[in-house]
Amino acid sequence: MGSRWTVARVLALAPDAGSAKAARALANPRTWSDLGSTSSLVWGKCQGSARSPYQVTVDLTEPSFRCTCPSRKFPCKHGLALLLMWVAGDGSVTAGAAPAEWATPAAPRTEPARPDPEAQARRLAERESLMSAGLGDFELWLHDLVRQGLATARRQPAGFWDTAAARLVDAQLPGLADRVRAVAADLHARADWAPHLLGELGGWYLAIRAWRRRAELDEAAVGDLRAVLGWPRRRDEIGDRVADRWWVVGLSQEEDDRLLSQRTWLHGERTGETVVLLDFAAAGQALKVAHVLGSVVDGEVARYPGAGPRRALLTGDEHQVMAGSGLPHATGVPDALAQAARWLAGNPWLRRIPLALAGMTVVPGEPPLLVDSGGAALTLAPGTDVWQLLALSGGHPVAVFGEWIDERLHPLSVQVGDRLVAL
Repeated sequence: MGSRWTVARVLALAPDAGSAKAARALANPRTWSDLGSTSSLVWGKCQGSARSPYQVTVDLTEPSFRCTCPSRKFPCKHGLALLLMWVAGDGSVTAGAAPAEWATPAAPRTEPARPDPEAQARRLAERESLMSAGLGDFELWLHDLVRQGLATARRQPAGFWDTAAARLVDAQLPGLADRVRAVAADLHARADWAPHLLGELGGWYLAIRAWRRRAELDEAAVGDLRAVLGWPRRRDEIGDRVADRWWVVGLSQEEDDRLLSQRTWLHGERTGETVVLLDFAAAGQALKVAHVLGSVVDGEVARYPGAGPRRALLTGDEHQVMAGSGLPHATGVPDALAQAARWLAGNPWLRRIPLALAGMTVVPGEPPLLVDSGGAALTLAPGTDVWQLLALSGGHPVAVFGEWIDERLHPLSVQVGDRLVAL
């Protein structure tokens, strides 16, 4: 028996962060059958949304993957999940078994496959059909939920929400699935759970209706819809580029036991536009691009389709990096919230709204606040280190950059003198 791989080696094969996350959620023996492995082959059947289980085979020598699911990604989440269970070595994947009759090694790829337009169109139609069916089921689930009343929703067990989310994942709607799981936690953590739930239900229903009328939507609206549903775009689909001097004004990292993700907020000096970069790495590994808070990057970004603030990618390797001097676009609370309202009008599913605020004074209390010179106040998110903010500001008004989420500010950086300090 050959040596087992590591989790990081498996996740490094994922075509994108969404596939890695979906594979981790799927790496559960309860949804698999006929699992087995030899020194060069791993196989198993995964019960998805189709009537028959998907047949999954991984040839470890290439490695090469074969799966009967309709996914266009390579490798798909089923192949990655199968490897994650094999890596765990907990006995769920039987070692030294005779390969199943259907488990044959996939042919190795000797050269890049040329796109087949007809096959691409067929796969696209199959995916859209699967998504439409999944959204139809989700709409019925929403109707039942509302019919029973929001108070009933709070008493539902965790399995109620997990089952709905799992069906969305099977229908290739991982973005909606993430929101359903998040709401399940919010119901017991938030005092304002009822209006919060109502708002989320409205956003989900809007996504269902928008999907059915997607042919009538412009490119930006389709981009935002795909983002909330969790349908990622390939890099070759991103071509809207703009050059500027980009100020790095905020960084936010999240890490679990398998994945590290970072959001980097940039402000364009010439265009005045705010964009966000997303970077991912397997847990324990460094991000490919380390952005320095407070620096200025002179270069070009390619923007994803959608309304502002848009996701973007830095293009090329010839960027000039220099020191910045704080938050050039900070405003008072009324102007910042007016901009937030314009962004929400363009994208009703926008969850994280960047705010650059000038002259903010920290006011400890329950809840803690940031107050501008005109007396307008924003509530700080639970868990904010208020004393760190007070120590850095010395009790004086300072400029603060943060993410406005569910009417709470999550501060990410504060300007001290002419430099930005991470929070």
